Amino acid sequence: MGTNASVRISRLRSLIEHPRTGDSERAAAQRMLERLLEKISYADPVGDRSYGSRYSRVGRHASLDSVAEMVRADIALARVVFASAGAPGEVALSSPIADAPADITYTVETPYFGTIVISIDGIPEDWGWVSEYGIETVSPALRALVDELTDIMNAYNHDGSDIDKRFFGKVRARGETLVW
Repeated sequence: MGTNASVRISRLRSLIEHPRTGDSERAAAQRMLERLLEKISYADPVGDRSYGSRYSRVGRHASLDSVAEMVRADIALARVVFASAGAPGEVALSSPIADAPADITYTVETPYFGTIVISIDGIPEDWGWVSEYGIETVSPALRALVDELTDIMNAYNHDGSDIDKRFFGKVRARGETLVW
C-alpha cells in the first residue's frame, strides 16, 4: 500500500491544488483524499478501536458541546453545498440532506451526559412516511436522511473493546427514536 498510496495521494493533491480544477471535481478529489488518508492513518489501530473519519477535527479532549457544534456545522454545510445545481455537463451530486424538503429543520442537542440527539422536525407526512396494509412506516427517503445524519454524527465518535464510545447518538423524528 505504501508506494501505490503515495502516488495516489500526490496525484489527488495536485488535482486539488491545480487552479483550473473545477469546484465539483476539486470536492470529489478532496473526499477521495480524505478517505485514502483515513485508511492509511488507522491501518494499524490499537486493539480493535475504531475512530470516525472526523474524530480528529475536534480534538481528543473536546467537550460534547463542541462535537455537537461540529455536527450542526456539517449538516448546515451539506444543505448548502449539495443543494446548488452544478453547471451543465457536470455530474450531479446527490445528498439526502440537500434533497430533503426545505421545511425540514434539524436540532442537535446534548440533553444529558454522553449523548447527542439529532431531532428532525417539519417532515411532510407524504414524504416521510408510507402506509402499507394500514401500518405506517418510515419512507425510503426519510431512512436515507436518517442514515446520512447518523454517518455525520458517528464520524466524530470512537469505539472498541478497550475504549468506551465518546458518546451515544440518537436520531429522532416525531418524538420517536429512529436510530440509536
